[in-house]
Amino acid sequence: MTNVGVIGLGNMGAGMALSAARAGLKVTGFDPATTSRQALLDAGVALVDDIAALSAQADVIVLSLPTSDIVEKVVLGEGGLLAQARAGQIVLDTSTADPASTARIAQALQGSPLRLVDGPVSGGPKAAHSGAMTMLLGGEAADIDTLAPVLEALTAKRVHVGPVGAGHSAKLFNNLLCGINLIAAGEAIRVAKAAGLDVEQILKGVNAGSGRSGVTEVNCPTWILNDAFNSGFTMKLMRKDLRLAAAMIEQSGAGAPLSREALRLWADSAASVDDAEDFNRIVAYEERP
Repeated sequence: MTNVGVIGLGNMGAGMALSAARAGLKVTGFDPATTSRQALLDAGVALVDDIAALSAQADVIVLSLPTSDIVEKVVLGEGGLLAQARAGQIVLDTSTADPASTARIAQALQGSPLRLVDGPVSGGPKAAHSGAMTMLLGGEAADIDTLAPVLEALTAKRVHVGPVGAGHSAKLFNNLLCGINLIAAGEAIRVAKAAGLDVEQILKGVNAGSGRSGVTEVNCPTWILNDAFNSGFTMKLMRKDLRLAAAMIEQSGAGAPLSREALRLWADSAASVDDAEDFNRIVAYEERP
């Protein structure tokens, strides 16, 4: 499994292609809209003009695509990966996707030569370019073992969370909790400032106790307190992920009042926090009674 194809060469996909090439894997890429063409060519990534050409050369096909609809078209559509499939090929979908869509794809692939592993990622473009992403994997253990050379090249940490679709579900839970924690941290920061307290020192105290989170430990010092807001992940992307999380909650029928309120705040913030802004800007959104 050293012949890798990457479909979707945006910030994340291009970074993964470069990391795979740097690890000595043979990499082919496809994305008619890529802006990283020369950097990829310089790194030895072969760029092709269609899915068929990529599929013919790749044993592992990494997807880094913006929506589940596009993933379904790439895998199941006319001229898609299923139509080109060879025995032993594995699709590794790193997109943050709708688990219901992943289930439909998995059902359609049953009995075909094509196997599916969902592996949504965290860490942003910087981690993609450095091969240091975290990946949440859903799929058969044997398929994940087969992917080892590719996973070693792309990730610093990976967790097998269950069958196909579980990776995408876990990523939505992660982003839901991150969204809730950002809103909570924003409120804590506002209250601390209003009380005349040193916010940085207060957060050091929080991070020494049970109230800490990835937001207080990483997001606040890296992108929020210094006004950098340059994580590389936009409000638009986070809102998309949270809409998927909202759909997952609705489908489950489980009670989730705190999640629903946080999701409402994220949706309502669109009137004052533009989609193009860094997703950490939600900490500044304040809804007054």
